[in-house]
Amino acid sequence: QVQLEESGGGLVQAGGSLRLSCAASGRTFISDAMGWFRQSVGKEREFVASVRWSAAYTRYADSVEGRFAISRDNAKNILYLQMDSLKPEDTAVYYCAAKIGDHSSSWNEYPYWGQGTQVTVSS
Repeated sequence: QVQLEESGGGLVQAGGSLRLSCAASGRTFISDAMGWFRQSVGKEREFVASVRWSAAYTRYADSVEGRFAISRDNAKNILYLQMDSLKPEDTAVYYCAAKIGDHSSSWNEYPYWGQGTQVTVSS
């Protein structure tokens, strides 16, 4: 089993930055792909970014490309999401997720999830 716990969410003004962290425990996740997803009120859960076990391979949603950066520290079992130039439409609960094998933008391919952290961007 994998346990995931997000932190780093909060309230920020538009144009500001936040860095989310996701601590993994229970088993090594060095061979897992990891992803960030978000869900705002009344909307479906949507893909934000993902990374393969080798941090050189990343993927981003068009809406965050160039503003967000996903990274991982396999030695510490921590996944990060650096979010810059935040917009009010980035407001959502952000979840980290893990899966065995290649990364994916489909949330239903990830069996392991954190509890989520709220990000609120004010205009």
